[in-house]
Amino acid sequence: MDSGGIENPVFEPPSPDTGRHRQVSPAEADATVIEEGPCGWGRCNPKALQLCNNPEGYLAAYSLLAIFQGIVVNGLVNISISTIEKRYELNSSRTGLISASYDIAFCILSLFVSFFGERGHKPQWLAFSAFMLGLGSLVFSLPHFTSGKYQYGAKLEDTCQISGTSSANFTCSASTVSSLSNYLYVFILGQLLLGVGGTPLYTLGTAFIDDSVPKHKSSLYIGIGYAMSLLGPAIGYVLGGQLLNIYIDIQIPESAVMNQDDPRWLGAWWIAFLACFFLIWLFIIPFSCFPKHLPGTAKIQAEKISETHDDGSEGLVETKNIGKSIKDFPVALLILLKNPVFMSLILASSSEALVATGFATFLPKFIENQFGKTSSFSATLGGLVLVPAAALGQIISGILVSRCKMDCKSIIKFMIGSCSVGLVLNTVFLFGKCGNEPFAGVSETYNGTGMLYNLTASCNTNCRCLLSMYYPVCGRDKVQYFSPCFAGCTSHLFNNRKKTYHNCSCIGIPIRENHLEDFLYEAVPGKCPTQCKFLPLFLTTFFFAIIFTFMAVTPTTVAILRCVPDKQRSLALGVHSVFLRLLGTIPGPILFGFAMDNSCTLWDINECNTKGACLVYDNERMTYLLLGISAGCKVITIVFVVMAVCWYKPPPVSAALSQKHSEMVSAIHT
Repeated sequence: MDSGGIENPVFEPPSPDTGRHRQVSPAEADATVIEEGPCGWGRCNPKALQLCNNPEGYLAAYSLLAIFQGIVVNGLVNISISTIEKRYELNSSRTGLISASYDIAFCILSLFVSFFGERGHKPQWLAFSAFMLGLGSLVFSLPHFTSGKYQYGAKLEDTCQISGTSSANFTCSASTVSSLSNYLYVFILGQLLLGVGGTPLYTLGTAFIDDSVPKHKSSLYIGIGYAMSLLGPAIGYVLGGQLLNIYIDIQIPESAVMNQDDPRWLGAWWIAFLACFFLIWLFIIPFSCFPKHLPGTAKIQAEKISETHDDGSEGLVETKNIGKSIKDFPVALLILLKNPVFMSLILASSSEALVATGFATFLPKFIENQFGKTSSFSATLGGLVLVPAAALGQIISGILVSRCKMDCKSIIKFMIGSCSVGLVLNTVFLFGKCGNEPFAGVSETYNGTGMLYNLTASCNTNCRCLLSMYYPVCGRDKVQYFSPCFAGCTSHLFNNRKKTYHNCSCIGIPIRENHLEDFLYEAVPGKCPTQCKFLPLFLTTFFFAIIFTFMAVTPTTVAILRCVPDKQRSLALGVHSVFLRLLGTIPGPILFGFAMDNSCTLWDINECNTKGACLVYDNERMTYLLLGISAGCKVITIVFVVMAVCWYKPPPVSAALSQKHSEMVSAIHT
């Protein structure tokens, strides 16, 4: 070294030809460690690819992969569960384990992937994500190809069979265990692989967006990415629902006479998983060609001023080589867990996630039971409310935070406002509820000939009806019956392809002002139409409630990225994801499901007298329970966000600049 040189780490090492030092600007200092490069594979860098070598190109690829991840994980898996239960003879507790396997894998890997991936090649991590998501989709579809043809069994008779043998002669066969149930482990493996693939997407993928764009644009880009990911479940529900109209083995056997109304019908659940396997693997190509950092990242990073919460732990934050070794993991995790602002934001978003996932799971069932709609129509309405409202909320919040150039504290205050409005709008449950329609044996007594909570009466005693066969019909007396058999119907006809039941001994004569009105039926399939007219009001108000609920999602992510040290942003998102699942998305459906079950008035009982799913709910009790859960979680969210505002202490501008300078110096030496 030249003895006349100044030994200061801000200066570059001597150049081999000049042997002299030169001072570098902050942007140049970052450029020495931020590896920007062209889009391509090694020396193969076609000019056409450089058009995508920017934040917009990456955002497009990220959004598409997020869409397909949502299609498979939150769309196809959910809509296929009931079909998989019937095909592979699994009970709900086992299929619940299938659903939870994704979150289990995510929680186990999230911290380590986000910790080691922070200094790694993030786009290549997303290429790995695409590989694992595609592999998980393939594995999930494999049971269809190895389990043989579907054995559909004999058709059950749904009318009253007074003489001879009938479906009522079926006996308990619980001791017969089928090997089909062993495919449970294949489905769990598929979900675990999907969880491995989803881990880098919402930790490293989101952090890469924040790395590559100016601070005031970060919220807009992240909001768009999150909003696009919500299209996945909607597409998955629509696509999966349409494919369930196709017979499971494509071609219906000639010996089988059945249609989609037949309880034996199973749809082709596996086709969409196989298609997604091929399509998702195509995303390996674009993510493998992105450079480690997009062009211009060094300059963007140099211009950012730290907003890390100043809690007096600067000594820990400035650990030089943090993130390079597994030994650093406990220290890095401790720094985050001791950050009160970060933890308050995590607990607030977990409380919001509990409500959001609970309603995402049970909103269709709520609409179905409160307003007397069919399952398919209720699912469609639920999707039309949840998906656009959630996407709109995230985009609006991203635009507002970006346009107003909010700092960290302003973002947290914005969250308080949106959560408060969401809490007020949740009162829609108070004035949007409906009572129960008359149900024979539950709320009615078979015209005085039976007892409440007893489906059997003198008019159907000899029918030997099955409690395990729930096939509701609506009588001409506007009373709902458990099945045509329990209504005492002994025959049926098809009028214009519509099935009608006749000779029903339990159905009374309707009271009509116009006594000349004639009925061409005594009962028709399905529930009786509800007299409640609050559905449009409920859906409209709930739509805005969802908008304001999801308006806090993007700001939460941005605030988390702002209040932690730059080197720990990916790990912070990993910790956030773990808490979000452990305290939000996993217990959310469980808590809402418990509330739904607690309001049940009639359970499904099989031949072995084992209680299954709920068939009839007490609508008012259901409403108050769901309102209590959602309102309570909203209040908890607001409390934690207020705590985050009170605790947040931004670093002084001079300290923030000094920290930035220190990080650049450390990067040069590293």
